[in-house]
Amino acid sequence: MLTRAEDTSTGIADLMAEIGRRAKASARPLAIAGTDQKNAALEAMARFIDSGRQAILEANARDVEAAVASGMAVSFVDRLKLDDTRITGIVEGIRAITALDDPVGDVIAAWERPNGLKVERVRTPLGVIGVIYESRPNVTADAGALCLKSGNAVILRGGSDSLHSSRALYQCLVQGLEAAGLPRDAIQMVPVSDRAAVGELLSGLDGAVDVIVPRGGRSLVERVQSDARVPVFAHLEGLCHLYIDASADPAMARAIAVNAKMRRTGICGSAETLLIDRALNQDAARGILDELIEAGCEIRGDEAVRALVAKAKPATEDDWRTEYLDAIISARFVEGVAGAIEHIATYSSNHTEAVIAENPEVVEKFFNEVDSAILLHNASTQFADGGEFGMGAEIGIATGKMHARGPVGVEQLTSFNYRVRGTGQIRP
Repeated sequence: MLTRAEDTSTGIADLMAEIGRRAKASARPLAIAGTDQKNAALEAMARFIDSGRQAILEANARDVEAAVASGMAVSFVDRLKLDDTRITGIVEGIRAITALDDPVGDVIAAWERPNGLKVERVRTPLGVIGVIYESRPNVTADAGALCLKSGNAVILRGGSDSLHSSRALYQCLVQGLEAAGLPRDAIQMVPVSDRAAVGELLSGLDGAVDVIVPRGGRSLVERVQSDARVPVFAHLEGLCHLYIDASADPAMARAIAVNAKMRRTGICGSAETLLIDRALNQDAARGILDELIEAGCEIRGDEAVRALVAKAKPATEDDWRTEYLDAIISARFVEGVAGAIEHIATYSSNHTEAVIAENPEVVEKFFNEVDSAILLHNASTQFADGGEFGMGAEIGIATGKMHARGPVGVEQLTSFNYRVRGTGQIRP
């Protein structure tokens, strides 16, 4: 006789296996769906979300209320919260994805061999994508829309913190699929919050899942990387650096530093470490630090930073390795761009780094020697976002180096095959 725990485990395994079977079955018709049909579904999804915003906001209010009551950090509540502006952003994001070129069937390269064989490399869908995410309900819409546009079925497993919000958005996505005559199982949401469901998804569901995309904190991503039996588009954390060179325009540096840290502190593109060229004018350096403090940012600095700004707290070794996702930034002086590169090489998560400089040689050295997915010059790290790159939206930012790197949009959610056309050639 099964114990209650064994019975629950068996039930979740069966549930997830069935979700996998339905996803795989829907992947084939979705892969051959025409651009017009996919775009019709996306436009319908945008309409349903736009017209259903009151129900979505009510569902989100339940999630936010529970999060606040549980003592969740302010930065995580900010990630969770939806309002009219953010819902409008979700709608506009889906419509931006609709307007993108369909990657499926795109000929990446073509050439002809001396024997007359014509070879093409053509984009194809990956198949079934599993997306595991935490407190951001907008990922439900972004991931569903991106996977649809790229011809992939998707299994969504959102966090328990955003369960009501994600379900409300998910219903709009399903309505969009049905309105366009596409299989509703092309986008599925795991209906239980039990962590055993994550384990089943990471197993690959008997070969149904082709790739896993984790989007969340370090503990989630490390578990996915450790336990997954299918390929993973990894996004470990956004330990982003902002380097201000001696050649930087002081006013620009102040504006960018405040925006990079304080625009939204809870996103992965928020700057977590400020590196200042020791040769920068001290009044300019003090001005940057003072503006951050005035904006409500806590500074944890090295000895030189604390000597310049009395309100700065001492930085520990752990601070250089911390993704705060809060109004806190670690700061230190470095020996020029070489010192900045050395610090980044030691502590960075290889997500996003920015250099503020007017000296082109400094910029080229930074771009050539920093090994991160996204590098910016004279711009805020908060631009590390697929939507800001013109990709409509993103399913995450990959910090690995295989297949996808940086914002993962519709092109990164495809593979390719080779199509060879002959006229009767045989190999001697």
